[in-house]
Amino acid sequence: MTEQHSEPILVAVLGANGRMGAEAVKAVEAAPDMKLAAALGRGDSLDQVTAAGANVVVDLTVPESTEANVRYAVEHGIHAVVGTTGWDAGRLSSLEALLAEHPETGVLIAPNFAVGSVLASAFAAKASKYFESVEIIELHHPDKVDAPSGTAVRTAQLIAAERAAAGAAPSPDATTSEMAGARGCDVDGVRVHSVRLRGLVAHQEVLLGGPGEQLTFRHDSYDRASFMPGVLLGVRNVASRPGLTVGLDGYLDLGL
Repeated sequence: MTEQHSEPILVAVLGANGRMGAEAVKAVEAAPDMKLAAALGRGDSLDQVTAAGANVVVDLTVPESTEANVRYAVEHGIHAVVGTTGWDAGRLSSLEALLAEHPETGVLIAPNFAVGSVLASAFAAKASKYFESVEIIELHHPDKVDAPSGTAVRTAQLIAAERAAAGAAPSPDATTSEMAGARGCDVDGVRVHSVRLRGLVAHQEVLLGGPGEQLTFRHDSYDRASFMPGVLLGVRNVASRPGLTVGLDGYLDLGL
């Protein structure tokens, strides 16, 4: 392996006091090609990011502050790797307009940084056009504030796009009477069910069904450390991917 002499990537972690943020701080500190430039908690000034000379911001905060954090980074020419949810179509469109004014800056927004989860979602989406029925079950710890998970929403969107491109019919469902929520929620025509249970971390199943058979894609994260390889992959690649990328799969060579 060729010895690397390049300067380390200076990383600022936002949300450093949270569960994911604390893991990210440890991962950055342990990475030989990175240096932790700043670790910000709630209420800390973003000016610390520029004062530290950070090249990349890792945003693991809360939906209420993530947009302002990322806009600050882009306006100061700092790349951003974002794991915070809450990025709806309006926010993404606004960010793309801002990035057009800063064409050398890259932003990665990833609902999930677990490489296995990203692969499972991509494979399930590709397989879904071959099956009559598809539903998603996502299972998380009870401290999670949003439902369904951002990963499940993105998986459903990927599945819906693949099925629409293939001209697949909607999943059959003869339900005419139900208690509210019994059939989960509808994301682009795909049913998503959310479980919140103590002892879980982050888990997802995509169930594909056809006459006489079922195919299940399941991914389990047992520890938040599972998200860190994806975070570091994002940090290492975001500078070479100007503009907006949504989903870690945009940085992976899936061969699909």
